[in-house]
Amino acid sequence: MKIGVLSDTHINSPTTGFLSQTARCFADCQVIFHAGDLIDLSVLSAFKDKEVYAVHGNMCQPSSHQNLPTQTVIELGGFRFGLTHGMPYRHSVEENLIHDFDGVDCIVSGHTHIPVCHRLFDVLFMNPGSFMATGRYGASGTYGILEVGDSLTGRILEVPRS
Repeated sequence: MKIGVLSDTHINSPTTGFLSQTARCFADCQVIFHAGDLIDLSVLSAFKDKEVYAVHGNMCQPSSHQNLPTQTVIELGGFRFGLTHGMPYRHSVEENLIHDFDGVDCIVSGHTHIPVCHRLFDVLFMNPGSFMATGRYGASGTYGILEVGDSLTGRILEVPRS
């Protein structure tokens, strides 16, 4: 199973460019994790043919705050995933997040716009960065792919330029 991971899209509705990029990046994914700051719930319509899990972020509209959790735990393929935006953490993110989730195999967060994919404390940490290239210092858009099988692996990829 492949899980597409994105965060910090920061758009009010799914634009043509966004729909094209998500279709391209997540074509082989059965599941999508959106780690917050999607702004409006309509952004999730880009994934209507997939199983979607999302949380709200600090920049989301009130409707997103009302309809999406701050954090959640998802069980897929024998693994447990913690999903959160990661607010209010900016420093020592992994050390703080590990206390928010007990007994998970992977913690997915956003917020910092800095892509991360590594293991710490036997937990896979993934922050896909900012899908819409709103990272610091002109960083390109990035996203993550988690692969679930006998083991759990992840990787960060750049969003292809149109």
